[in-house]
Amino acid sequence: MWTFNLYKRPKINGAQLAAIMPLAVVHTLGNLFTNMSLGKVAVSFTHTIKAMEPFFSVVLSAMFLGELPTLWVVASLVPIVGGVALASVTEASFNWCDYALVLDNKTTSDPLGAGFWTAMASNLTNQSRNVLSKKVMVNKEESMDNITLFSIITIMSLILLAPVAIFMEGVKFTPAYLQSAGLNVKEVVVRSLLAALCFHAYQQVSYMILQRVSPVTHSVGNCVKRVVVIVSSVLFFKTPVSPINSLGTGIALAGVFLYSRVKRIKPKTKAA
Repeated sequence: MWTFNLYKRPKINGAQLAAIMPLAVVHTLGNLFTNMSLGKVAVSFTHTIKAMEPFFSVVLSAMFLGELPTLWVVASLVPIVGGVALASVTEASFNWCDYALVLDNKTTSDPLGAGFWTAMASNLTNQSRNVLSKKVMVNKEESMDNITLFSIITIMSLILLAPVAIFMEGVKFTPAYLQSAGLNVKEVVVRSLLAALCFHAYQQVSYMILQRVSPVTHSVGNCVKRVVVIVSSVLFFKTPVSPINSLGTGIALAGVFLYSRVKRIKPKTKAA
C-alpha cells in the first residue's frame, strides 16, 4: 500500500518503533500458539479454549488500561463463553484426564495437553496484543491509526519469524518439495494466497474495530466468531447439527445481546 501510494507512508520515529516492538512479539507468539494448538487437537477444541478470550481481556484491560469491569459486565460474559463451548464440544469427545480425542472414529491423544496449553497461551498473547495496541492508539505521543499500526506490526513479525522458520524448517515451500510430497503446486499456491489475503483482511478489519471500541467489547465480538467458524464448517463439510450445538449458538448470541445492553445502561447507572 505504501509502495503504490494506496495509503500515505507514515513517518515513524524510534520511540514509536520501540513501543510497537512488544506488540509484534506477542502478535507473533499469538499466531504461533494458535497454529500449534490446531496442529495438536481438533479445531473445535481450540476454539472452545479460545472462547475464554473475554476473561483475559477483562483482566489485562484492568491491569494496563485501568478499565475495571462491573459485576454485570463480567456476568454477561458467562453465557457467551458457555454458549460457544456448548456449540463446540459436540464436534468431538474430550477426555480431560489425558486429553484424548475421538475424531472421525479415530482416537488420537495429546498426553501433555499441548493443544490445551498452547490455546490458552494464544489467549494471553493475543489479548495482550489487543490491550497494548489500544494503549498505543490512545497515547497522544505515540498515537497512530490502525492501518499503520497493524502494518508495522506485520512487518516486524515477518522479520522476527522468518529466521526462526528457516532455521527450524529450512526452505520447503518450493515446487520440487511440494511435488515430492504429492501435492498440487498450483492448488497449494492459490489457496495459500487466498488464505493469506483473507487472514490479513480479517486482522486489518479487527484493528479498525479495536480503534473504535474497548478491548473487552472487541474480544466479545471475536468470541462470537467462534460460533461463525463452527457454523461455516458445518455448512462447508455438510456435517449434521445437533440440538445441543444449536442451543449453544443461541446462548452465545443471547450473551452478546446481554453484554450490549449492559454496556448501554452502565453510563445511566453512573449518572444516577
